[in-house]
Formats: sequence, structure tokens, C-alpha cells
Amino acid sequence: MVTGIPAGKGAGSVTEGSSRALWLQQARSYLRNADPVLARLIDDRPAFDPRAWMAQLPPMDLYGALLFQVTGQQLSVAATRRTLARIEALFDGHLPSPAELLGVDPGKLREAGLSWRKVGTLRDLAERLSGGRLNPDVLRSLPDDELMAELTAIPGIGPWTVQGAMIIALQREDVVLPGDLALRKAVRVAYQLDHLPSQQEVLAIAEKWRPYRSLATSYLFSAAFERTEARPVAPHET
Repeated sequence: MVTGIPAGKGAGSVTEGSSRALWLQQARSYLRNADPVLARLIDDRPAFDPRAWMAQLPPMDLYGALLFQVTGQQLSVAATRRTLARIEALFDGHLPSPAELLGVDPGKLREAGLSWRKVGTLRDLAERLSGGRLNPDVLRSLPDDELMAELTAIPGIGPWTVQGAMIIALQREDVVLPGDLALRKAVRVAYQLDHLPSQQEVLAIAEKWRPYRSLATSYLFSAAFERTEARPVAPHET
């Protein structure tokens, strides 16, 4: 599912005007040639759609994706989905805008299942967006490293949270989540390692996937969650 959010210079996302099918063909061919492990995963899944799982999510802009990621910090997939549904219920069935979130009693968010720390993080982010300290259009146009720096300056938002939002809301092509425990486990199995790889080891393996690390990550998640019959979103870090 490509929402066509504009990426801007250096952002590296798949836009509405591009041919998704052609892009996938080129990216898969590149990854096959770059990494024999990925070649096997790709060939074993000829009909795989790396964004099909997003059909299970509510529509999300950048703030919504960050809210989703913050909600999922340190929670299981099932707990994240339950909490997200309760948050949506507070806002007539949709995820709140920054202004809407600031307009609700913080205690209601706590009752929905968010910790006070998460409530504080989401309110801080909402205040920065509503007050003009952060501009959503500018954020969407930033290269990955600059976007990461802007958002991780907010307490409670770490690399994992931003990386997930880059994939969900901005369709960035070259994102990997080295702090995600599920991805590290998937790498251990796929590459037949005798240990759980560190974040640096995951990044080192992922170098050969550039500039299609998001797609490679999706294939590894798919392989892992086929074994557990779960959705490929595994919140573990911030």
C-alpha cells in the first residue's frame, strides 16, 4: 500500500508517480544479486507484498505513525493493537492529530493503556508540532539522518521508533531496525548464526542491502513471522 506522501530531496521513498511493480522488480533483482540468503527468501515468496501488513493498520500520517511506534514500545503485538484500538475509541474511531491529543485529558490516555511516560512523550511531540517548533512538511522532506536527529531529540523517542515511522508513514526505502529483537532473531535464523547478532552485526550484514534495506527487512520479518503466525511488527525498543 503506497500512500504517496511526498518524500522530498534525499528522503528515498517510493512515491505515487513511480511504478511500484517496476520498483519491486528492480529491488528484488538487486537484493538477489547482493545476498544469497535474501535470494532464497525472495525466490521462496514470489507473491510477497512487503506492505500488505499495513492494510491492518489505521491510516497514519507521520504523527500517527510515531504515536503507533511509541505505543508499541516494550509491548507485544497483541497488546499494542489493543491499546491502539482504545486510543482510537477516544477519538471517534481514528488516531488523533496533535491538536486532538492535546485536547483530551491525559488521564484518559493512561486509562487507554499508555504509561505516563508514553503519554508525556506523545504530548511533548504534539506540542512541538502544534506550536510550530516542528513542521510536519519539513520533517517529511528531511533526509533520514536529519529526520532521525530531529525526532530523537524528544525524550522517549529513540531510533527504533523513528525507523518504524519512516517505513510506515514515509515509505523510506533504505531503513533497517537493528534494535528490533524480532529482526535480530530473524537474522540469526536466516544466516545460521550461533548467537543473537548485536545491532552492529545486523547493520554490517545490512550494508549489502543498500539502497533497499527496507525491503530486505520486510523479507526477514516475513520469514520469521511465518513461523509464529504473527504480524510483522515486533515492538521491543524505543
